[in-house]
Amino acid sequence: MGLISIAAFKPKPGMEEELLRVIADRLPLLRRLGFATDREAMLMKSKDGVVIQISEWVDNEAIRRAHETPEVLTLWERFDACSDYVKLEAIAECREDFATFDALDG
Repeated sequence: MGLISIAAFKPKPGMEEELLRVIADRLPLLRRLGFATDREAMLMKSKDGVVIQISEWVDNEAIRRAHETPEVLTLWERFDACSDYVKLEAIAECREDFATFDALDG
């Protein structure tokens, strides 16, 4: 079994569509490189506009290798250009007993 990851991104002003394009490129790249599983990802949005993706890494070694892979580093630069990373504790819904978000396609 893999490792489930929850990634949260706050789009920079006017950059939500670009962020969604980058997110759409993320898993195909990670899968092609053998870093992510084929488990279906979930994409959602908080009330204050944070976009959250739940996906699955193959294992810790895949995560480590991703941090050294030029294609992945380039993808992360794209994320940096259009969004800020958000910790789950900063998302209001995550402080509720049952965190509930708007579903997005993805």
